[in-house]
Amino acid sequence: MFDPFEVKRFQGALASASAYLEPAWCATKLQCGGVLPRAFESPASMEQPNVDPRNNRPHAEAIEEPRWHASLAAIGALVLYVLLPQRLVFGPAWFAPIVVLAVLVPLSVFAPDRDDETRLHRVASIVSIVSLNFFNVLSVLLLLVDAFSHHAKGAAGITGQRLLLSGAQIWTTNVLVYALWFWEVDGGGPWQRSQARNASADLLASFLFPQMMVDPRRVRCVDPQWKPLFLDYLYVAFTNALAFSPTDTMPITRAAKMLMLVEASISFVTIALVVSRAINVI
Repeated sequence: MFDPFEVKRFQGALASASAYLEPAWCATKLQCGGVLPRAFESPASMEQPNVDPRNNRPHAEAIEEPRWHASLAAIGALVLYVLLPQRLVFGPAWFAPIVVLAVLVPLSVFAPDRDDETRLHRVASIVSIVSLNFFNVLSVLLLLVDAFSHHAKGAAGITGQRLLLSGAQIWTTNVLVYALWFWEVDGGGPWQRSQARNASADLLASFLFPQMMVDPRRVRCVDPQWKPLFLDYLYVAFTNALAFSPTDTMPITRAAKMLMLVEASISFVTIALVVSRAINVI
């Protein structure tokens, strides 16, 4: 049994300590701009009645990532490639579409969703991206050769307007291809990302999105279960190709850094060649 006198004395000591520490806690809170780290919060303030109940779910429902949005991007890149002038196309105009569609069509038919993806499906998906990237890089090299080649007087060449349009096609294809790359490699692939509770819980993440650094309890527009989808990677690819560097989303793995480096380099070479050559032609 506890001595009642000792219990009362202990309660009195706790009350004295609380009265002594409360002013210091308030002063610290004022110095921090009214927001304290969780370790310094009082027990009452740590209660969060307004927290979104979705945060309390230990496992979020897996968000399936369909293949159709990536397939549309791949088909768009193929169309842009086919519409290039023949001198900027490797081989016959039908060669690239046949190679890419031979892989893309079976994937879209037999594996329209990225859930329960097999290794063969993922390898085939990467092969289709590699093929698109290969043909687009060849177009950049052919553009480079054409820019430094001496054209005989009176020989038919690319007009200034057509050159600008071709450069825009190559640049846009580059953005689409690397959006596919980012979508495919981040977090071990779309299927692996769908198994994580949210983007912050993905231990294999290759990119650090702003939503992964924002506390959803303080910013209501951020979904606690947010995960990146293809449009997020399309935005990353576009801003990287336009700024030649990351903007709001940072690469955190060497593979992601190298992909962004190559994309920015292709974008820079394409813009530099087109602008310099167009000025001479016009």
